[in-house]
Amino acid sequence: MDAVTGANCTASPVSESTRPAIVRDLGRQAYEPVWRAMQGFTDARNDDTIDELWFVEHDPVFTLGQAGKDEHVLMPGDIPVIHVDRGGQVTYHGPGQIVLYPLLDLKRLGIGVRDYVCKIEQAIIDTLGEWNIGAERKEGAPGVYVNGAKVAALGIRVRRGCTFHGLAFNIAMDLEPFRRINPCGYAGLEVVSMSDLGGPGGMDGVKPVLLAQIAKQFGLAPVAEAAPDLTSLAAQRKAA
Repeated sequence: MDAVTGANCTASPVSESTRPAIVRDLGRQAYEPVWRAMQGFTDARNDDTIDELWFVEHDPVFTLGQAGKDEHVLMPGDIPVIHVDRGGQVTYHGPGQIVLYPLLDLKRLGIGVRDYVCKIEQAIIDTLGEWNIGAERKEGAPGVYVNGAKVAALGIRVRRGCTFHGLAFNIAMDLEPFRRINPCGYAGLEVVSMSDLGGPGGMDGVKPVLLAQIAKQFGLAPVAEAAPDLTSLAAQRKAA
């Protein structure tokens, strides 16, 4: 299952069981090494592997999902375009954006893909609510919106019941590159940063709040550990 095309969510119960989840902050990284490491981690994990949550800030990059159409990349200029194995269309990652990759075993958590998407969206909505920013979902277009402008995008992949890829949450970033694409495949879609909505001017204050909300939605007990060895993880990728 690559993507959910609409988050028609009902009130999703918050999980009461608490499972450990390793939290790693990778700092600022190029996109491809992190992507390859996610693939390797997912390919190598088994039923006993502890779930992980990876925070990262990417160098500027456009990523185009499996069903993505090149026509939605209008004028990339000097920003690279990478075709990746998530669902969805084209999006932009860059400095000032929190990217979170939940590497979760949905079977063990006892939830399906639609609930997974709904819970991620709810965690972002509740995070924005901590700064009194009202946000909502949009039918047929996964992500989180404020007054019709997209503040967070989702692009997921589920393999053998385990998730990789994840969410991109605009905090305090230069939004100009979004004008070089049709964000998420929608021409003229307005994109906004949290800082433009009265939120923090940096990511450090938002990360712990987002982490707490993700942990609440999925019933996780976060345990901080050092950043992984991306090269070693990437080496665990199985041949397609």
